[in-house]
This record gives sequence, C-alpha cells and structure tokens, in this order.
Amino acid sequence: MDGEWLFWLVAAGLTLGVTLIVVRGLTARETGAPDAPDVDVYKDQLRELDRDVARGTLTNAEAEAARAEVARRLLAADQSAQSIRPATPGRTALGAVIVALCVAAIGAVTYGCIGAPGYPDMPLAGRVATIEAARAERPGQAVAEAEVPNAPPPADAPAETVAMVEQLRDVLQNRPDDLRGWQLAASVEAGMNNLEAAWRAQDRVIAILGDAATAEGFAILAELMIQAAGGYVSPEAERALAEALRRDPTNGLARYYTGLMFAQGGRADRAWPIWRRLYSDSPADAPWLPTIAAQLERISQLAGDPTPLEDIPRATGPSQDQIEAAGDMTPEERMEMIGSMVQGLAERLASQGGPPGDWARLITAYGVLGRSDAAAAVYAEAQLVFQDAPAALDTLARAAERAGLAP
Repeated sequence: MDGEWLFWLVAAGLTLGVTLIVVRGLTARETGAPDAPDVDVYKDQLRELDRDVARGTLTNAEAEAARAEVARRLLAADQSAQSIRPATPGRTALGAVIVALCVAAIGAVTYGCIGAPGYPDMPLAGRVATIEAARAERPGQAVAEAEVPNAPPPADAPAETVAMVEQLRDVLQNRPDDLRGWQLAASVEAGMNNLEAAWRAQDRVIAILGDAATAEGFAILAELMIQAAGGYVSPEAERALAEALRRDPTNGLARYYTGLMFAQGGRADRAWPIWRRLYSDSPADAPWLPTIAAQLERISQLAGDPTPLEDIPRATGPSQDQIEAAGDMTPEERMEMIGSMVQGLAERLASQGGPPGDWARLITAYGVLGRSDAAAAVYAEAQLVFQDAPAALDTLARAAERAGLAP
C-alpha cells in the first residue's frame, strides 16, 4: 500500500471515530441526571398513609402534610422518567447521518485549505534535495531578462549624455581591450537604465583584467545582472557572486546578494546565517542594511530559529560624530579612544566570532597601538579559526604584515 492510500485510510478512520463519539454523546442519557425513582413506591406510600389514618396512628392533619410531600416527590419522579426517555431509532439514525456529513465536510474543507492533497510524504532531506534540484534548473539570465520590461532612460538625462553613450558604443566595437572605455561604459549604461548593456560592459572589464579582477568587480557584475533581471538572482549571477566571495569572503555586496539568492530559492536555512552575520558586521550606512533589517526576523522564522531583530548584535565602531571629534583630540586622547574601540572589537570576536575582515582589523589595530604580542596572539587564533579558508588566511596574512609581524 503506497503512502497516499495509507493517508486516506487513516483519515477515514479518524473521521469515523470522531463521528461515533459525537453520535454517542447525542444519543446517551443526560450526563449527571439521577436515576428515576420508582413511581410505584410513592404510590404505595400514599395508600399506606390512608391505612395509618384508619388505624389512628396518624391524625388527619399529619397525614395531609405527609401526603403533600409524597405527592411532590411522585410528580418529580414522573417528570424525571419522561426526560430520560431514550431517543427513537429513527431520530438516532438521522442524527448520526447529519453528524457524519458535517464532520466529513469540515475535515475536507480544512484539508483543502491548509493541506497538500496528493503530496507524498517527504522527510527534510528529501525536501532540501527537491529545492536544490529546482534551484539548479531555474531560468537563466537571458530568460529572466526577457520577462522584465525595458526601463526608459532617466527623464532628466541631458541630450548630450545620450549622444555620448551612443558614440561610446560605436567606439568600443572596435576597441575590445580598452579597459577605461569599458569601465566608463558600465557606469554610464547603468546610469541610463541600460542594465543589460551595463553588465555586459562590466563582464568585459573583468575579462580584460583577468587574474587582476577584484572581488568588488565581480560583486558589481552580479548586482548589475540581478538588477537587469528585475531582482532575480540567476545562475550566471550566482557564479559571479561565488567568485567575488572566493576572492574576498568579507565582501558585503556579494554576501547580501548570496543571502537573497538562497531566500528566493526557498533555502531560508542558508540565507539566515549569511544575513545575520552581515547585519552584525555592516556599518550603519551600508546600502543593504535596511533591506536586511526588514526581512531578517521573517527569514529567521522560516529557518526555524525565530530571533527578534533587537537580539542580533550589531558591530560597534566610531560614529560620524566621533570621527569628526577625533580631529580635535590630542594624540594621547585619540589613542585612548582607539584603544577603547579596539577593546570592544576584541571582546565581540572572543564571544561571538566574526568574519576574517574583523580579525584583520583587530590585528592591524594592535599593530598601530604597538601591542605586537596581542596582534600575534590574535593572528594565531584567527589562523586556527579560518584554517580551511585560503582566501581568509591571505587576508589575515596581509593584516599581520601591516601590523609588523614577522612572516
């Protein structure tokens, strides 16, 4: 017997059981009602009172009072017997049919609204595999762009800018290796809402740079592709994001869009840790911060780890006012302020951990403060934390070099 038939068999059994319970309650005697007294007993008592009067053992007044009490009890007993009379078979059968229909109808409507008719049983591992298979087969960049209407140029775009863009396109057709020209094309095409042309120009920039292409360049390429697809993260954009994070795991833009990709693909369990760490690490003016803050609680609930936004720690750092005030400080005051901030960063990394960039900043900061021993200790600990992440180890090594640590 397959899973679907077993489900319907169990559902039918539960429906029958509920129906029998309800019908039994309708046809049973009234709960808590006392058993009806024997009416004949009270009638015998009335006759006995008459015999007592005849024998002279009771006066007429006493017999009349007793007769009134017995008569009252007789009337109550008769009424009780009438109220607990069992239901007729015809009414019982009709009630059972009505109850069965109501239970079945309510169950069917409820299951139709919140259930999944015909859906097979699927453990967590099976659901994850299905989601990942759907993600792997999701539409590509070209298909997604074809479904997005072309955005018009900005209404306030000067005519000379439009003409310059057209001229730049003509020039670059014959200059495939003009790095500055393609960089300019990526910028101006994006500004004119020509997003497909913009990401293709950025892709050409990366091709020209080769191994010198930066994580930021790949992140920008992914962002332009995602914008051109109406916010959808295509497999091509995913590859650009992966390359950006391979080169720099701390890149905020790539981390944001990677989390968005998993959220779109039904993998809140993977989006949640990415966005949670990014929310904690990001400066207050990060462009993605408001979007993450608006969705983070919902993502945490979908991931099975409901967490209020206020319970997610935020990275501490100098505010703009503190930065401006530091310009008026004496060198001693400035070093004291830096020391307090470094202490806060060190405590957060010790208790909560953080991305490689935070560890690198702490190593560098200790070097600036002249605390080489502390910088060396943090570097050694960070190497253990990120021992399986070569890109992170490179970031840490550069920080150690800036801190003056011997290789």
